[in-house]
Amino acid sequence: MSFLDITRGESPLVLGLPHTGTDLPGELADALNGTGRALADTDWHIHLLYEGLAPEVTTVRTRIHRYAIDVNRDPGGVSLYPGQNTTTLCPLTDFDGLPIYREGCEPDAAVIEARRDAYHAPYHAALAAELDRVKSIHGFAILYDCHSIRREIPFLFDGTLPDFNIGTNLGTTCAPGVEEAVARICEATDYSTIRNGRFKGGWTTRHYGQPDTRVHAIQMELAQSTYLAAETPPWTYDPAKAQRLRAALTDILTTLIAWRPM
Repeated sequence: MSFLDITRGESPLVLGLPHTGTDLPGELADALNGTGRALADTDWHIHLLYEGLAPEVTTVRTRIHRYAIDVNRDPGGVSLYPGQNTTTLCPLTDFDGLPIYREGCEPDAAVIEARRDAYHAPYHAALAAELDRVKSIHGFAILYDCHSIRREIPFLFDGTLPDFNIGTNLGTTCAPGVEEAVARICEATDYSTIRNGRFKGGWTTRHYGQPDTRVHAIQMELAQSTYLAAETPPWTYDPAKAQRLRAALTDILTTLIAWRPM
């Protein structure tokens, strides 16, 4: 698929990159208002942050922006966090609760279905294929889902997020050793860390993370202040901040590559 970037490695580790894309299909760009066209909810530069950190890592990335369809949401539209503010499969608002479409241009059921078929399903077909491929080599696979977000978003959560937000849906999406290995590295740094706080793992982590089938999944939601010059436009990548963060991320990825089931 022309909107998918796939890099294949031979290790058991697969990185998912669902929210780094900034491409908008033509009809969507025309339908968005100024708030929507700002693309503020992008996981800015995450694919660059993780690039080249460890050998033989497989990556699956979509270049389509999450405002077209969020590939980390349940394709049936079921909320990941019932009772809490969140954005939907085809978002109508940004993370601040502001409308992103011009009035009357919101997607209807037919448009949502078309986007699901065009973007959501192919992304997950590719991700599933790569997990199956590395599992056939090693007997197991680890999915590490890469995310970032602004540290403060009152519409979505109270207070301030830690730097490292580890999500395993309360320990159900991976073997305990996977979560422990990642958390141990994070907690040994100067960065703040939480496990299964506001972000417990999105649909991708929960869908694929089935330790009984030897597929383990973990989500990492990074505070964008750890690698951006500022969490405001133009969302500039800060090489000095990123270099420091990349050292910790390298430890995480190389540890996961070396991890083996008991």
